[in-house]
Amino acid sequence: MTEALLAPQDLTHPAFDVHLGGKLEIRGRVAIESREDLARAYTPGFAYVAAAIQRDPALLARYTMRQNTVAIVTDGTAVSGIGDVGPKAALPVMEGKALVFKRFAGINAIPICLDTKHSGEIIDTVRRIAPGFGAIMLEDISAPRCFEIEDALHRELQIPVLHDDQHATAISAGAALINALKRVGKRLDQIKVVMVGAGAAGTGCAKIFLALGVQRLIACDRAGAIHRKRTDLNPAKAWFAAHTNPLQEGGSLGEVMAGADVFLGVSGPGVITVADVARMARDPILFALANPTPEILPSEVAGLAAIVATGRSDLPNQIDGGLAYPGLFKGILDSGAPRFTDAMKCAAVYALAGLVDAAELDAGRIIPDIFDELVMPSVAAAVAAAA
Repeated sequence: MTEALLAPQDLTHPAFDVHLGGKLEIRGRVAIESREDLARAYTPGFAYVAAAIQRDPALLARYTMRQNTVAIVTDGTAVSGIGDVGPKAALPVMEGKALVFKRFAGINAIPICLDTKHSGEIIDTVRRIAPGFGAIMLEDISAPRCFEIEDALHRELQIPVLHDDQHATAISAGAALINALKRVGKRLDQIKVVMVGAGAAGTGCAKIFLALGVQRLIACDRAGAIHRKRTDLNPAKAWFAAHTNPLQEGGSLGEVMAGADVFLGVSGPGVITVADVARMARDPILFALANPTPEILPSEVAGLAAIVATGRSDLPNQIDGGLAYPGLFKGILDSGAPRFTDAMKCAAVYALAGLVDAAELDAGRIIPDIFDELVMPSVAAAVAAAA
């Protein structure tokens, strides 16, 4: 299935059925069946607990939902596949993320959709709501503001903060890369990677790929390869110029794809052609992650590409942040660590990759399925161990 997004007025798609009334609800963990129950859980019972927490704030984790609750914060400016839709239209997306948290990690996640695009206002709002949450997941905030917001909150808050679009997607892509290279018999330090999309997901993937040992990575935008001689780069793209493209290659995306072993797309449909893939090295690997329509469809390169992965759940080799973030947050919340670190992210990459052993590796299975019951606990254990 490769359908485009429906027109706004078309409400006949079966997806609307599961969204009716919203996908989330709040349920109590304690029954209130009598006045004695009410007195313990409500007034005056909660006053005793509040007073104890005031005396010893460490009790907050034990006697409230905070330590198992994540705020999913967005301004709706960079929703996958549809862009800047605003905070109201972003709510069903955040509900979906929260549902994945609960289903796969048992974590309570609350969507927080903010009606502002001002970085300072978002930072200040999250700072003010932080006492009620064990961690913060930033979601679908456009680049380069997402970097500024994450960095500021990472410095200021004493709880973990993670931008899902950067790091969770990158962890899944890193695991897929390790296994794809095993399948085709290539090494991380010898391959040429060409990527298109220098935003949040692209930056996160590039950092993970470099940390894993990739040495020759070239990022492209609409103007072609990003290199140090270009004078039109914003700070986010300047990072690519400084840390990637060691040979300072120039040219269009199609030109630099010649001889590439891996293509990573986090941009939009139709960015590359079959002819571009034909110019790649032997056994090319394509990670076409644009959603809902990838940069190139697997059917277009059947028999030409050795491995194709997308971000879609209805195609083989789905690379999606949902494989990573439930375990990431479960591991860090259980460990009590105040910060996500690069070591934790790399540990998560290897944990995911290790769930597909050499005997099972196949062109259509380079990464575990999200319904594999080992995914979340394996990632969580790796993160906790790194913490």
